[in-house]
Amino acid sequence: METEAPEETEAPEVVTPATFSSDIAMFRANPAHTGVYTGPGPKQFDELLWKFKTDDEVLSSPAVLDGVVYFGSKDGNLYALDINTGQEQWKFETGNWVDSSPAVLDGVVYFGSADGYLYALDINTGQEQWKFETGGGVISSPAVLDGFVYFGSANGYLYALDINTGQEQWKFQTRGAVRSSPAVSDGAVYFGSYDEYLFYALDINTGQEKWRFKTDGQVDSSPLVSNGVVYFGSYDGYLFYALDSNTGQEKWSFKTGGGMKSSPALFDGVVYFGSRDGYLYALDINTGQEKWKFKTGGEVTSSAAVSDGVVYFGSWDDYLYALDINTGQEQWKFKTNDSIVSSPAVSEGVVYFGSDDKYLYALK
Repeated sequence: METEAPEETEAPEVVTPATFSSDIAMFRANPAHTGVYTGPGPKQFDELLWKFKTDDEVLSSPAVLDGVVYFGSKDGNLYALDINTGQEQWKFETGNWVDSSPAVLDGVVYFGSADGYLYALDINTGQEQWKFETGGGVISSPAVLDGFVYFGSANGYLYALDINTGQEQWKFQTRGAVRSSPAVSDGAVYFGSYDEYLFYALDINTGQEKWRFKTDGQVDSSPLVSNGVVYFGSYDGYLFYALDSNTGQEKWSFKTGGGMKSSPALFDGVVYFGSRDGYLYALDINTGQEKWKFKTGGEVTSSAAVSDGVVYFGSWDDYLYALDINTGQEQWKFKTNDSIVSSPAVSEGVVYFGSDDKYLYALK
């Protein structure tokens, strides 16, 4: 089933979702980045609830919590919208574009900007609580866990800050930009860098390196951690990896036909991810063997979201897709007016995502 965006209008393993707290919202759904939402999401398309226009592309992935959806735009603002109407509650202007996806916890929303700051705002008013300057653009999406926020910067550092004060607890230096968004699990922080194509695991308390792994290409993809394994994709080498999260030893790798910026999702023994070769892949987590793949008409840099038997993701062919997670069969697709890089979030039967056509969409 194919649907199109209406004319422009203003306004409007097994890891399960229950493993994680429901009072937090962030990129890839939780600190371990499983990409699994409690949902359910729409199994068939019924309607466009609303769409909200910003002044530039929406690459940031939305976070939904307590009736509000938060997201950034390349127009330099972070927005907070009512999930039912799409009406703006508030917006906060930074000094540059906002590609970083927000994390929301305990009345505060955390996000980065290309102006070099990580911001903490009051979710009710949009007022700044604190900001932390890195000296490099913050494209990495923050992960929040146990009183700390973790994120990377284009200055080559991975940071850990106290969420209440914004004070630096530790930082770890790589030799390249850190655009990968860190995953936090089992006492470690996992992330990739542009330096000589390395992937790192750090001690969560000290920031000391536990291990590093050399890939065949830069790591833009944000990792996923589940049951002692960390999964992520690389760029120039076109390889998707599964590593032992304790040792960094490779368990298996899978070669696609393009680099991977898309971050993986994992549910019920299968890992899902996109590639610049235009496919969404589903692999067995134990063997790395392909279960199915789905071809789109463009690159897939949007990260998949899984909810109630459906996997949702966007493509550079301007479509948001909904596939059956077991077979890879298309359930429906929705056409916007430009590429979809933003990764969808699912909440209470609605899927939210941004498009390069400058809109944030809400579909059910």
